[in-house]
Amino acid sequence: PVSSARAAEMTKLLENIHRAVNIGLVNEMKVAADRMGIDIHEVIRAAATKPFGFVAYYPGPGLGGHCIPIDPFYLTWKAREYGVHTRFIELAGEINSSMPDYVISKTLLALNLRRKAINGSRVLVLGIAYKKNVDDMRESPSVVLMEKLRDLGAEVSYSDPHIPVFPKMREHQFELSSVDITADTLSSYDCVLLATDHDKFDYALIKQHASVLVDSRGRFLESADNIVKA
Repeated sequence: PVSSARAAEMTKLLENIHRAVNIGLVNEMKVAADRMGIDIHEVIRAAATKPFGFVAYYPGPGLGGHCIPIDPFYLTWKAREYGVHTRFIELAGEINSSMPDYVISKTLLALNLRRKAINGSRVLVLGIAYKKNVDDMRESPSVVLMEKLRDLGAEVSYSDPHIPVFPKMREHQFELSSVDITADTLSSYDCVLLATDHDKFDYALIKQHASVLVDSRGRFLESADNIVKA
């Protein structure tokens, strides 16, 4: 219990903003670590062995859901009425909003190294919910990735065990149904992009048969010739 509804609402905002800022931090660390040839997920696992003071947050292709991508900017807007510029929160928002472009750049590089252009390539996006093991697509970065790939000329498909048909959305339109994951299906695509790491995916099968696998969630811990960390 708190003293007022205003304090309760600020409590919700603080909890969501705490996550948004820390996700922004680890996303920025991911980009820096990648340039240095360091696996950020290895670093996070090591830091998490400290018994106090460190809370593990994990990088990804961007923020999703109805709270974390929205609430920080709600507070930013309200704070301006009181003459407060929430620079820290806005900077985290900029970093998180830039992550889909980072993943796309890694996808382009992965295809380019195999002498393939994104224009005309067949790309399978794994997972279109905003987080794993749910069917919630609100503010999902996966959909942003799909649109960016489509705009670049790729032939985009998706597979999501929780979303059999791409729903009608106000801002995003795709006439697609979920593709079943099989060895033949995976090998028929020029690139497989892991956007949301549902537990129902057969990751051993995906790794074995994807010609190029772009991992934006750090699901594949080991290195392999066909895996690109994004």
